[in-house]
Amino acid sequence: MRKSVTAAQAFGVIVTALLVACYLLPTSAHLSPRSGLGYLLGIAGGTMMLLLLVYPLRKRRPQATHLGSTAFWFRLHMVLGVLGPVAILVHCNFRLGATNSNVALISMLIVAGSGLFGRYFYNHFHIELHGRQATLDELRSFSSRMRQLTSAVSYLPELAQRIDREEDAIAQRIRAWPLLLRPAVSAWWAAGARRRLRGTVRTAVAGGAERRRDPAREKLQPSAFRYIDHRITATRRVLEFNAFERLFSLWHALHMPLFVMLVIAGIVHVIAVHLY
Repeated sequence: MRKSVTAAQAFGVIVTALLVACYLLPTSAHLSPRSGLGYLLGIAGGTMMLLLLVYPLRKRRPQATHLGSTAFWFRLHMVLGVLGPVAILVHCNFRLGATNSNVALISMLIVAGSGLFGRYFYNHFHIELHGRQATLDELRSFSSRMRQLTSAVSYLPELAQRIDREEDAIAQRIRAWPLLLRPAVSAWWAAGARRRLRGTVRTAVAGGAERRRDPAREKLQPSAFRYIDHRITATRRVLEFNAFERLFSLWHALHMPLFVMLVIAGIVHVIAVHLY
């Protein structure tokens, strides 16, 4: 069964295609940063970057429901954080210019890049799009529930025990590493665990191929693979929780000063353009 494409994935593909097309086309022959559509794209991009401030302000004012929900502003924050830089890149025709322009452009690219890292960290310890933070107890509860969902692999009773052993091995190896390195280490060991467990399933299914045809057995392998993925993912989320929480805290401490620098550089750029 093919996985459906999410809205975020479709948005990413469209934006990437737009960037590549604008980069390859001779936009400089038709767009000028100082007038017309090129100028308007700069204004639009700068406005979108300024609107990014609304989300943190809205999050700090939970009673301001008349401004829209936090979930809405979070989604808009992510969209504008992508569209704003795209508009500005097209505005400048993907080229460097005067010193003040270059400072503003580089600041924007750094902020946009750091935002992608922040989104990745954010995903690993938040449950909902509007920012309700998961707790370690919730993740442990989810992992425990996953251990009980063995109906999909009832034909392979030994699989659950193999997964238990792999999970214990991953936990022991990860805890031996410094906190901030654990996500990378767990990704490596989890990939190996998935590969070994899937090999176990393939061997078991192939060993029963000569048995009487059983419709349930025909669906065993994909069901077992899904169960393996869910179990390993749940275990990783528990083991990585503290690391991603710390990484997000460090990122946030860096991201805000970078954004302030971007705002200052953008204001200087606008003033310089209109004065000179």
